[in-house]
Amino acid sequence: MKKILAVILFLAMLLALAACGGSGAGDAADESDLAYVKDKGTLVVGITEFEPMDYKDADGNWIGFDADMAAAFAESLGVEVEFQEISWDYKTQELDNKSIDVVWNGMTLTDEVTTSMECSNPYCQNAQTIILPADKAADYATVEDMKDLTFAVEAGSAGKAEVEALGYTFTEMETQAAALMEVAAGTSDAAVIDLLMAAAMVGEGTSYPDLVNTVNLNSEQYGVGFRKGSDLAAALNDFFAASYADGSMQAIAETYGVQAALIEQ
Repeated sequence: MKKILAVILFLAMLLALAACGGSGAGDAADESDLAYVKDKGTLVVGITEFEPMDYKDADGNWIGFDADMAAAFAESLGVEVEFQEISWDYKTQELDNKSIDVVWNGMTLTDEVTTSMECSNPYCQNAQTIILPADKAADYATVEDMKDLTFAVEAGSAGKAEVEALGYTFTEMETQAAALMEVAAGTSDAAVIDLLMAAAMVGEGTSYPDLVNTVNLNSEQYGVGFRKGSDLAAALNDFFAASYADGSMQAIAETYGVQAALIEQ
């Protein structure tokens, strides 16, 4: 009886090891995000409304420098692009649970981003800038002058981090566009948003002609984020290099007025 039990236990152990080996092989196959995206036929891009990077045209289609580049990258992979609005504060969770495949939305390469995501090479220069009503800007020439103001910032954004570091009072909004609306409505005294967005959204001839950008708080770079360890980041770097070399990246940048911010690939 003992010999029979020993044989049964030995066989059970072999089956368990075989199962573990099979599982490991499957996991290894699942590690390729590139294969995963190609297999399902779509690249799901996490975005927020952020002109001139990602915003809707009159027909409701997503356009912008990032949107057009994302569509071109998807085409290079032989898949369709799909844009999904996300809460910026939960961008990493959206990636990890595979609700989206990439965060491509003028994302600042902060320490938090680079440690939680597999990031592309930087592709645009940017800064966080303070937005004020045009008729009040002269009263607030420096950051110190603004210490008693209330700021509107996008939750989870680089702008929020800058205001938080200053120790100033702020209200978190869902998007940078919502932060601008707060200032325009007089609900907040000021906002902190991306300089590239400010160039497209505030000042004469824009959606907010009575607002101006004033002091820049930092200097930063944009990158694209994938799941940690994703091989899509290397594929995008190759695509960036090719599209910069053939001039298509510059052409798209010129369409949206961000060509001066481009970083050579």
